[in-house]
Parts: sequence; C-alpha cells; structure tokens
Amino acid sequence: MLVKLFGAAVQGINATLITIEVNVSRGIRFLLVGLPDTSVKESHERIVSALEMNGLKFPRHQIVINMSPADIRKEGSAYDLPLAIGILSASGAVSPDKLNEYVMMGELSLDGSILPLRGALSIAMMAKENGFRGLVVPTANAKEAAVVDGLAVYGVDNIRDVVDFFNGQHILEPTVVDVEKEFREGRNAFDLDFSDVKGQESVKRALEVAAAGGHNVIMVGAPGSGKSMMAKRLPTILPPFSLEEALETTRIHSVAGRTGLHKSLMIQRPFRAPHHTISNVAMVGGGTYPQPGEISLAHNGILFLDELPEFNRNVLEVMRQPLEDRKITISRARFSVDYPASFMLVAAMNPCPCGFHNHPGKECVCPPGAVNRYLNKISGPLLDRIDMHIEITPVPFEKISERTSAEHSDEIRGRVIRAREIQMRRFCGARGVYCNAQMTGKMLHKYVSPDNAGLTLLKAAMERLNLSARAYDRILKMSRTVADLEGSEQIKPAHLAEAINYRNLDRNSWAG
Repeated sequence: MLVKLFGAAVQGINATLITIEVNVSRGIRFLLVGLPDTSVKESHERIVSALEMNGLKFPRHQIVINMSPADIRKEGSAYDLPLAIGILSASGAVSPDKLNEYVMMGELSLDGSILPLRGALSIAMMAKENGFRGLVVPTANAKEAAVVDGLAVYGVDNIRDVVDFFNGQHILEPTVVDVEKEFREGRNAFDLDFSDVKGQESVKRALEVAAAGGHNVIMVGAPGSGKSMMAKRLPTILPPFSLEEALETTRIHSVAGRTGLHKSLMIQRPFRAPHHTISNVAMVGGGTYPQPGEISLAHNGILFLDELPEFNRNVLEVMRQPLEDRKITISRARFSVDYPASFMLVAAMNPCPCGFHNHPGKECVCPPGAVNRYLNKISGPLLDRIDMHIEITPVPFEKISERTSAEHSDEIRGRVIRAREIQMRRFCGARGVYCNAQMTGKMLHKYVSPDNAGLTLLKAAMERLNLSARAYDRILKMSRTVADLEGSEQIKPAHLAEAINYRNLDRNSWAG
C-alpha cells in the first residue's frame, strides 16, 4: 500500500515542504531514498524500538520510502515521526484519511517519546502558507509554532498519541498562545537599569542617540570606566519588538536551537557578547550544515564585542559586508542560504595596551607608537562603518559615592521610543528600513537637509578631520537622530555639531 504524508526541511531560516511517500509490499528490504543524511538513515533502528515499546508492530515486509524533492538534502533526526507514521499507515495500522491535512516532525526516542526539534516556527509558517490544516510537533515546541495564526498546532509527547489521533481514538487539543499578553508582560522585565550607572552623563546621552537611531558604537576608555556596564544596559532603552521583528528574530534562534523549550516568541531584543577567541564561522555563520552565526543571532538586537583589538583581525574583517548589507550569504557548492544580520554593533576597547592613555589620574607607560599600533589592530574600513566613537573617562569618587539616583532606563526609553515612532512614520513606505541608521543614500538626500550654516560647519569638520564619504553619511544620519530626539524636522547646526562630536577617533590628536 502506498501513502503520502508531509514533513519539512529547514534551509537558512525558511522551511521547504517535503513529501514522504511510503510503499509497503512483499519482500524483506528497507529502502530509504531522496538524499537523506546519516541521521535520517539511522531512523530505522529508532522507529523499530519506539513501535515495539508502545505495542505497535513494525511490518516485516519490503518498505520503500521516497523523500521528495530528491535534490534537497534531508538532515537531522526530526523525520523520525513522519517516517514512522507513514510506515504504520502503509501497513494498515494507521488510517491515511487525514494524513494529507497535516505536517508533522519530531525525533523519536527508543521508548517512543518525541523529542524537541529546531526550526518549529519556520515549519509552522510554511505549513500555513501551503494551506495545511494543522501541524504535529513535540510538546516542547508547540508554543513556539502556535504563534502562527490560522494553523492548528498539536503538541505530542509519545508516538502512541499520534497513532490514536489519526485513528480517531484520541482527541488532541490545539495549543493556544496569547501573543499580545506575553508581549505586555515580558517586554519591560529587565534585571539591569541605567540608574545603576553613576556619572557618565555624556556617554549616556551618546548611547541614547545610538539607541534612537540604531547606530553602531565604539567606546574607548580605561579599565573600570564603565564600558561593559553601560553596554549591558543598552537593551533596556531600546524600543520593544514589533511583531514582525519578533517573528523574524525567533525564527533565527529557533533554527539555531536557542529559543528554549516551551517558549513562544522572543519578547526582548537579543544581546550577544561572544568571547574574543571566536572563529570566523562562529561569528558569521556556516559550517558543513550551515547554521546562523553570532551576527545573525544578534539580528534586531545588539552584538557586543568587548576588548575589540583582541579579536582576530579576520573575524572583524568578515563583518564589514554584513554591517553594510544587513545580511550574510553562506554559499556552498550545492546551495546558498541567506541569514538576516541587522544588528547594532557595540564595541569596547582600552585606549592603549596598558589602558591608561589620556587617563586624568594615571600615567600611560606604553612605549612611543604603541597607542597607534594598538588602534591599528582595527582596520580603517571597519572603524569607518562604526557611526559613533565615544571616549570615556573614569568616574571620580564624588560621583561614585553619590546617593542620589540617576535617570532610570524607562525615562530614557520613552524618549527613544518617541524618536523611533517619528522614524517609523517617515519610512513607512520603505521595506526593511525602520531607523535612521538603515537609510539609503537616496533617503539621506531626501530626509537630511542641513541649512547653509550647517553645511559650512560640516565642510569645516570634513576638512579638519579628513573624513571619508562614509563618515560624512554617518554624521548626517546621526544628526537626523539628534533632531528626532528633539522633535525637530529641520537639521540645525547644533544637531550636526553633536553628531560630529561623536567621531572622537577621527581626531588627529587623539592617539598623541
């Protein structure tokens, strides 16, 4: 008997429908075709054990299974469930009447329990697009998949539950998720707050501008000046996720297996802080079976690189293209996948090897030229792509010992949200553009028009600091953000002056 049922293959962050054809006939062979990898081929032993442990009989006949399209490689153990149900249906143990209405995926344990999988959200979105009635997945992934409206998602714990469901002997309740309620309850729950930071008002202002416009930032200062402390609190002032951003970010983390069990949507922006020993592949993604890297896991959030000069130079250079294009393409001989990589780069570094160059109270002991050599570990093209260069000085004792509370993250976040709302209205017709940092050259000419006084100021700064054309664009984008925070439609000289002041590393005198 021949039956057809459906699974899914996840490539990049998208899922492709896989048709599984199972034919049971006379003979004793077991044949699995359609470009399966080793883990799919090993499903035979898991299925035999799972069926026997649940009182089901594995047919002692010839079984031929085809997984199409045959030119897409089938990877992972999550095909165990559809393969097992297909074998049972083709042998007459499971009714085939409703199989064509559902997509199902899940790894089988030897006792028949169904283990979690990766990419449940992408699979659910694909199932809805293809008009399926429902999706059968492990219970641990049900909340994640149930975020998709218009699709009945059934979480199952054991293969016996699935068999009885298709035979009409057991009723499964679809999983329901109140997305709006979870958004309201969790998006403002932070353990950290900017009120913990004493002093550093100018740096806080710079980070507010960065959050409002989505600008990349590098902080340069002596050890203990608060660089890491403030970077870790930056997510608390970013605007909350929109539903579209949350879906896209959750899909990436789901494919990477990082959403957590029994979770639905991600409701807070990601904050990724890889160690400086990270490899190229771990940063940008890839591998034999491509997986998203840190720059994609930070999509719609923050990628924090502490001690920036200690990173391998090649690791930093591979980020240049994603910083511009906001996506990364992983190419292999047979296929290529695209991963989104629209993130805020926040970096921190010491000003010199000893850490005390330009320190107000300690003397730098580095030999002549050491500061320039240290800074040159970061290439000019990469530094040019970082909008804001902020110099941080240590907080004096008087500020550290103050008992008065500093401004809370909620207050700063309110101003950031108002500025982002202005930008959302401005870019409502532009696909993929949500903030000033994402503006194209054409948009820049349209939305950023300094007056004559502003142009004179900008020209003087360009000539004095010897800025590149890219730095010119960055300054205009930052000035637009400063104006948005003030609620001004016009770009004033004061806005440009503040933006120029955020290019500290462009000063010829900075390194001494």
